[in-house]
Amino acid sequence: MKKILIGVMLLFGVATQAQTIQLFNGKDLSGWKVHGTEKWFVERGELICESGPDKNYGYLATEREFKDFRLSVDFFQEANGNSGVFFHSSIDGTRISGWQAEVAPAGLHTGGIYESYGRGWLIKPDHANDRALNTGGWNTLVVEVTGNRVTTWLNGQLMVELNDTQIGSRTGKIALQIHDGGGVRVRWKNLQLTER
Repeated sequence: MKKILIGVMLLFGVATQAQTIQLFNGKDLSGWKVHGTEKWFVERGELICESGPDKNYGYLATEREFKDFRLSVDFFQEANGNSGVFFHSSIDGTRISGWQAEVAPAGLHTGGIYESYGRGWLIKPDHANDRALNTGGWNTLVVEVTGNRVTTWLNGQLMVELNDTQIGSRTGKIALQIHDGGGVRVRWKNLQLTER
């Protein structure tokens, strides 16, 4: 019945619109799960990740899994540490498998795609794209996953385009990362996801 209804809507030109959801409600960590001992908390309507005394890897993962989507997220790197946005991921403790859109200091490949516990770097942005990173301010990262295709943008600048059958074969959670080593503090807001 649902397929028939969609067919009728398309036949008569009725627009179907994908729904955009807010992954972070600005108040608490509802819909998310903390992995590891690093710090995740809400401050003035923003989501904060901060290295704890253990200085280990830490993740904040969605309870839901997603396949095809367009994710937009704003981030502000307050300390010179490495982070990232994982997708199609699964987590056991603090061991994560899946793919990461890098969030890092200037020159360290923000917007590139890294496969955790797999093939490593799959694609890095051109060095010229490093200028898109607003050091010391807010940035907007967009990650779009459709089938085998992944595309990232940073502040409106196309960073990478990748076609990979392994990515297309999986589904999984969205997860934010704290890299090990300590000294990481990143602020996040406006985590908006539209399923495809």
